[in-house]
Amino acid sequence: MELNPKETALVLIEFQNDFTSEGGIFYGAVKGVMDNNNMLQNTVDTVKAAREAGVNVVYVPISFTEDYHEITTKPYGIMKGVIDNGAFKKNTWGIEIVDVLTPEKGDVIIEGKRSFCGFASTNLDYILRSTGVKNVVLAGYLTNCCVESTMRTAYDKGYNVITLTDCCATLSQAEHDNALKSDFPMFSQPMAHTEFIAVLENEKELELKGKGYE
Repeated sequence: MELNPKETALVLIEFQNDFTSEGGIFYGAVKGVMDNNNMLQNTVDTVKAAREAGVNVVYVPISFTEDYHEITTKPYGIMKGVIDNGAFKKNTWGIEIVDVLTPEKGDVIIEGKRSFCGFASTNLDYILRSTGVKNVVLAGYLTNCCVESTMRTAYDKGYNVITLTDCCATLSQAEHDNALKSDFPMFSQPMAHTEFIAVLENEKELELKGKGYE
């Protein structure tokens, strides 16, 4: 299939200083995979190509109040890690979008993300549908958490989903690789950013096949 840029959104999940930048609370945890994949520069290149092609660029940051009072008082698992480390607090440098991906006029910044799926507590679905988006292209953090959660929901909601394998990062290369191999193909069409750019530039057609039951 040909990819219609006007029906496509590049959804950038949590490209915020607490992940992306030295001094960020979780930067040390994701730096290894970011460096291995050249993840941040790959994303910068993809955003540039997407804008030039007329693709909608959508940012989905996460943030919380100082005392995290908008979420459970008994957190466990990964949310407990966010709270224990004091990450993604409003009005801090940590929640700001990294400088190399500063939003531009016409980009959309989704508000209200308080959990791991980009759709769960936000108006992302409304924004996408109201602008005629049918194809969702995902990049961001964490590969096997927010990106995967958003991917699964987008798939369930009937979007054509593409995941950019070298524009994601998580806490270890093993976790990253396992998600790409075992989970992503079931709910999306995984591809490197260079493949996606080739589709945008009409150098190749998009084939949605993924992985079914085997």
